[in-house]
Amino acid sequence: MSSFRDFPLLPTLQSTLKKDGFDTPTEIQVRAISSLLEDVSVVGVAETGSGKTLAYVLPALHLLKSQEEQGNPIAEVGMPRALVLVPSSDLGEQVARVFKQFTHETRLRVRSALGGMAMKVARKNVSGAFEILIATPGRLEQLMQLKLVQLTDLRLLVLDEADQILDAGFLPAIQRVLKRSPVEKQMALFTATASDAVQSLIQDLFRDAELIETAGRHRLVSTLVTENRSVPNGKRFPLLEEVLAEPVEGGSLIFANTREQCDKLAEELEGHGYECAIYRGDMDKKERRQNLKDFREGQLEILISTDLAARGLDVENIGRVINYHLPKEKKNYLHRAGRTARAGREGTVINFVTERDANLIERIRSMG
Repeated sequence: MSSFRDFPLLPTLQSTLKKDGFDTPTEIQVRAISSLLEDVSVVGVAETGSGKTLAYVLPALHLLKSQEEQGNPIAEVGMPRALVLVPSSDLGEQVARVFKQFTHETRLRVRSALGGMAMKVARKNVSGAFEILIATPGRLEQLMQLKLVQLTDLRLLVLDEADQILDAGFLPAIQRVLKRSPVEKQMALFTATASDAVQSLIQDLFRDAELIETAGRHRLVSTLVTENRSVPNGKRFPLLEEVLAEPVEGGSLIFANTREQCDKLAEELEGHGYECAIYRGDMDKKERRQNLKDFREGQLEILISTDLAARGLDVENIGRVINYHLPKEKKNYLHRAGRTARAGREGTVINFVTERDANLIERIRSMG
């Protein structure tokens, strides 16, 4: 498949793809969409920025709308036919945006029930009939216990960012959800890194699924430029000012390892006249969402974050990622670097390197 037009998708989906400029699918999209349209369960392991969300959104909408058009619409309240489980509210909101981009013409109802969302809002969201539910596992279980959501008519279950879901300790909740849904359902799992926990989950729950591993999995995309800058005399901030003075098309996402490092860096930047904001855990969710919104919309050029922003978030205008403090693990580095050079766009990752980072840098170089 060299074009989205080659997929046997509904005309309304094809119309949105054309209108919004989607032309050439990525490897994970080619392989996953084809299999999911044929009612095959899949496990997709693909590099960050490769378009995994669209790889399940399009077939989900096609399959559910086709059922409706064949005279089998949803009639029951709180009984979705597709469920997407996500590890965080921020990722859930992003997935919902992708779905809703395509439901203006392909009229299906998408609802969210996410951790951090007021329970009153979550209850209202699931109060009517709808086809698609995007949920965090904990919030979903609460709604099921209240009998506000039932999974007896579920046709498709998707685990998005599966490695992060497992890192958050959601496996028991996922197993309980599976027990309360039909045995005969299509399943999909997507992840950028296949940790031991993910591989165990695949063997236990996805043993009959088609495994799709892209050529670029666990690697950096070819459109990413990597620059390693040595930190002189342990002084990072003067080096950061040099980097920020260099022109870039798009915003700069700066990573630190702890919330204390984020706060200290933000204070230092603001003290030197830079406008910036923080995106990390343990801060007011409203403020965090607003900071991300301002950065996403280009009203803010510098966002400072912990690894919270490294996992799954898709912001189109990130021109460069700066690792002010490098992570200890290679997989965290891959997720951070994957925030730029997404979906075929170019981007740069700049690493601030000290002697203690030599081992990680060597492992990064070995990725080819």
